[in-house]
Amino acid sequence: MVSPTQTLSDPDSSISDDCRSISSRPTIAILDFGSQYSELIARRIRETQVYSEVFPFYTPAADIAKFSPKGIILSGGPNSVYDKHAPVCDPAIWDLGVPILGVCYGMQLMVQQLGGKVETAEHAEYGKASLIIDDPTDLLTNVDDGATMWMSHGDSVLAIPDGFEILAHTANTPYAAIANAKTKMYGVQFHPEVVHSIGGIALIRNFVYHICDCEPTWTTDTFIEEAIREVRAQVGDQRVLLALSGGVDSSTLAFLLHKAIGDRLTCMFIDQGFMRKGEPERLVKLFHEQFHIPVEYIDAQDRFLEQVKGIIEPEAKRKRIGYEFIRVFETESQRLGPFDFLAQGTLYPDVIESADTNIDPATGKRVAVKIKSHHNVGGLPPNLRFTLIEPLRKLFKDEVRKVGTALGLPEEIVKRQPFPGPGLAIRIIGEITLERLEILRDADLIVRQEVNRFGLYDHLWQAFAVLLPTIKSVGVMGDQRTYAFPVVLRFVTSEDGMTADWAKVPYEVLEVISNRIVNEVKGVNRVVLDITSKPPGTIEWE
Repeated sequence: MVSPTQTLSDPDSSISDDCRSISSRPTIAILDFGSQYSELIARRIRETQVYSEVFPFYTPAADIAKFSPKGIILSGGPNSVYDKHAPVCDPAIWDLGVPILGVCYGMQLMVQQLGGKVETAEHAEYGKASLIIDDPTDLLTNVDDGATMWMSHGDSVLAIPDGFEILAHTANTPYAAIANAKTKMYGVQFHPEVVHSIGGIALIRNFVYHICDCEPTWTTDTFIEEAIREVRAQVGDQRVLLALSGGVDSSTLAFLLHKAIGDRLTCMFIDQGFMRKGEPERLVKLFHEQFHIPVEYIDAQDRFLEQVKGIIEPEAKRKRIGYEFIRVFETESQRLGPFDFLAQGTLYPDVIESADTNIDPATGKRVAVKIKSHHNVGGLPPNLRFTLIEPLRKLFKDEVRKVGTALGLPEEIVKRQPFPGPGLAIRIIGEITLERLEILRDADLIVRQEVNRFGLYDHLWQAFAVLLPTIKSVGVMGDQRTYAFPVVLRFVTSEDGMTADWAKVPYEVLEVISNRIVNEVKGVNRVVLDITSKPPGTIEWE
């Protein structure tokens, strides 16, 4: 299992280091050509209990071979294969002798590089399309004829390479699925990884199990065993400092590290002043009294408020909070240390959304766009004197929850909805002040109370309030004119945070929350609802 340890002077884990950890297990390598769904492919494969990992599209075939993959998937992407600077993989990939599945752009690239032809489609396809199956065996076993698949392409295959055959088509796409049974190369023009593709998971299972001959060895117990073994090997008799936030990620990491190295772990909770009402006190009490894991509580609220004073731009907020976060750690560690390692609960989506990855070294052009930085992977100074250890770095949120449950974390933490590292600081649009924080804390508490009271908590990925202090609107309360702030309600459903839909919360719940906020929270006279999905929006507002 991969559990990268890295210094900030060399922030990227090398492929060769990763290979030494996981080369013994069946794996699927995914080459990312900039698709928003690349990581979703990885997650779908892991759902079959087979390990998968995403690599930049330009990764040399020799490095991929070190990974010892049982199969390779080429992701989709926003480019056209005939563009001047279209991203291409190492041609030696085709000679590695392992099954390959091209998805959308990946299929078109496979066709073009192997002698076929790709052109602008006469009829572009976006959204749902009915898949008409010509060959129901092999890749399409157990996929129903006429099944709905999710299309997203403006180009189409005009001619397939020698040795390939048609597996399926749609009304507008004659080559919706193709295969070369001899070389075990496959291509699909649709996205089997998204939930809208009915039968997509069956197709992925066919590729993983029947074509790549993988076995289900990626399990929670296996991860825990290997992670503990690797942490012990990395840490030795040295000490680790953990950035504890109280969320499922850092709490799971605390349990994992405590199990691995015992009292050589020191948990430090930095109260930066951006937590929700009552959470800092609850966290420290829970870890001390119930988990018997000591926590060093650091009150740094004034320092953080000073850092973000006058700052409006969201990315600047995150950078400043991340910078101060590490500086507080450095200061406090001198009192508690010395420490050799800094542990963080960084997850795969954090790394993905924060990374400046997929920059083609040949052209210098970026293929995947950086959305935002996260406090635990962005804003870190180059002279950080700790070695960073992130055992959860390769996991998705649902995988972390399973690990937490297996380690004995209570449901109130395991099922806790995601909460951003910068906390309420990125749920206040514009400048952060103590007064605005208190307004948002009160509104947020009402949202959480009512979501719990109506039994909706476990059905929502996130439910929270956003304060818009840069806007004021006129209202009337008690026959008096008011001029106050609006609060935005945000309710979303998601599987992993990579994509999300706005939740259709009952009007009754919205009415109760709205009435309570405008009546109980001083400074607010209007409540509005955010009904934007991700994409095009993000879950958080900043």
